[in-house]
Amino acid sequence: MTDGITVTYDEIAPFSRGDGVETRLMVGKGNAPETPFTTGTTAFPAGSAAPLHSHNCAEQVTILEGQADAMIGGEIVRLGAMDTTFVPANVPHYFRNSGTGRLVILWIYGARDVTRTFTESGETVPHMSPKDQV
Repeated sequence: MTDGITVTYDEIAPFSRGDGVETRLMVGKGNAPETPFTTGTTAFPAGSAAPLHSHNCAEQVTILEGQADAMIGGEIVRLGAMDTTFVPANVPHYFRNSGTGRLVILWIYGARDVTRTFTESGETVPHMSPKDQV
């Protein structure tokens, strides 16, 4: 058992998701073997979005910067800084940058092993794998 970890955000290598979208994994099984969750941030340039998808676990998303249109279970809502959502496992959703600046979200998944299933194709991929693109 470890005594915990400290993560310096600027030292996290960004994972390119395509279309200028970048994700940073903050805590996960790679750096915290005992964690029961996975957390990080994703930054979206103006006009970009993740496609409609679902996960194998619950997800909390907090808007840290910018504005988003969030579609969760068929309902679209406008969100701003510090607004927070909860998305149960297997519920289709997306977050789209609806502002003129950058959108940054903090996400927390309720699992160590996270998958993303793209609604349009039905394909399931491991989170932050080469096929986990926007």
